[in-house]
Amino acid sequence: MPESVWARGFRALLVMMVLMVCLPATAGEARPVRLAVGGQALFYYLPLTLAERLGYFRDAGLAVEIIDFPGGAKSLQALMGGSADVAAGSFEHVVNMRARGQAVSAFVLLARYPAIVLAANADLAARYRSPADLEGHRIGITAPGSSTHLFLNNVLSRANVSPHAVSVIGVGTGASAVAALRRSDVEALVHLDPVIEELVSAEAARVLIDTRAETDARAVYGGAYPAACLYARAEWLDAHPETARALANAQVRALRWLASAKAADIMAVLPDSFWSRDPAVWKSALAKNRAIWSPDGLLDEAAASNVIKSLAAFEDFVKAAKPAPAALIDKRFVDGTAQE
Repeated sequence: MPESVWARGFRALLVMMVLMVCLPATAGEARPVRLAVGGQALFYYLPLTLAERLGYFRDAGLAVEIIDFPGGAKSLQALMGGSADVAAGSFEHVVNMRARGQAVSAFVLLARYPAIVLAANADLAARYRSPADLEGHRIGITAPGSSTHLFLNNVLSRANVSPHAVSVIGVGTGASAVAALRRSDVEALVHLDPVIEELVSAEAARVLIDTRAETDARAVYGGAYPAACLYARAEWLDAHPETARALANAQVRALRWLASAKAADIMAVLPDSFWSRDPAVWKSALAKNRAIWSPDGLLDEAAASNVIKSLAAFEDFVKAAKPAPAALIDKRFVDGTAQE
């Protein structure tokens, strides 16, 4: 007997009810996340931009608003001030906040090496033999208190040079940083790619210290040194565990895609403004940064201990607080289920 109109309608209603029960919460309205970053176009944060541009945040049921600042210290301020839920930035900021009694935790690693470079103009580079030769000179960084500033202080402290022996100038993260060295506003620059590669390729700067490769990073820091990560207040992570997990696994998915992607594939995904100044320079910089990104997003307590040791050498409050490595990392959210 043919199915009646009423029966067909009733069966359709049952199917709809089953679907409503079975669909995950993420199938509804996307969960909003305000994410602060300091210099999104830098290679340091490439996995973040890829997760956004490839739609991995959207696939995870997230509506991520990326708020870009001139440096990592500003994105940290946004997080601590409440205008951002999560920050993409240096693991060193997590250490410093914990040392100051603020419950901040990293929950997924983006870059396993800092990728920070100290470069100088021709005059200073010709006279440079050690970090002691920086004394009395003007050094550009992204922003005061940022990871580039901490890098400079680390380098100086290892050479027994006071951080106050140099003039530190914030120059931003893009074209303004390039211009600062070209105009001789600064004589040396602590920065990342693609800024460094643009200056070096134009013979406007020479590399003095490099942490884009594992051997060089270990030489500077004495061991493994987690760098770019996503971090948040512990109370936010406790209140939004599924959102944190979705963020973490979207980032791991982007890291896996990045590991095998060709330069042309990456450039096709990114906004043109990230590489259009000089595509050849951008590709050259990419090749030099291939080793910096984490393969799996996992944070390691032994490596975290090395960051604490490094910062304690020139930051007395870190030395006094002795934050526990385990307190710096929230391991609940990288679950290894992210798909290619």
